[in-house]
Amino acid sequence: MGLYHLDDERQAAVQKIRKRVIENIGRNMDLYGIPHSTGHLYGLLYFADKPMNLDEMGQEMKMSKTSMSTGVRTLLDYKMVNKVWEKGSRKDLYEVEYDWYQTFFDFFDIKWRKSVESNILVLRKALDEIEKLSKAHEDDEELVAVLQEDQAKMREAVAYYKWLERLIDTFVDGEIFNYVPKEPPEGKS
Repeated sequence: MGLYHLDDERQAAVQKIRKRVIENIGRNMDLYGIPHSTGHLYGLLYFADKPMNLDEMGQEMKMSKTSMSTGVRTLLDYKMVNKVWEKGSRKDLYEVEYDWYQTFFDFFDIKWRKSVESNILVLRKALDEIEKLSKAHEDDEELVAVLQEDQAKMREAVAYYKWLERLIDTFVDGEIFNYVPKEPPEGKS
């Protein structure tokens, strides 16, 4: 619900509370590697009562359209905001993704899956190279012993990344809720 129907005093009281939450969201976005200002932008959209365009966001945040565009692009990439269509509007409009569970899952999938795949690829290539080097120098007991230790460590790392891949899958398919159910909002049961 918008603030437009409230008098100045009540608007100021609500804005003070929202500002505190928005500031905290901005600080916490750092955990995601997202700039503070982009976190503030997310907070602004979170409390907006309607989708906003870049000009409106820039006006509210006192930032340039370029900065708003960069922030929105980051939030779009992480699926934290959505571009929406509104009849009669020629400008792109954006609204926040209110499902924080889905936002976390999307972010986790985007960031971690790429890392997992990259690490498994590098480790498997290294394991192949160890195998070839071991065969080529099977008479060199010292070298083979070192390579076997490295091979064991790398296999353990591959096992970890395969587990992490399965964990990511439980987020993506929603199976995680079978183990860790969603909490009902406070004040509701």
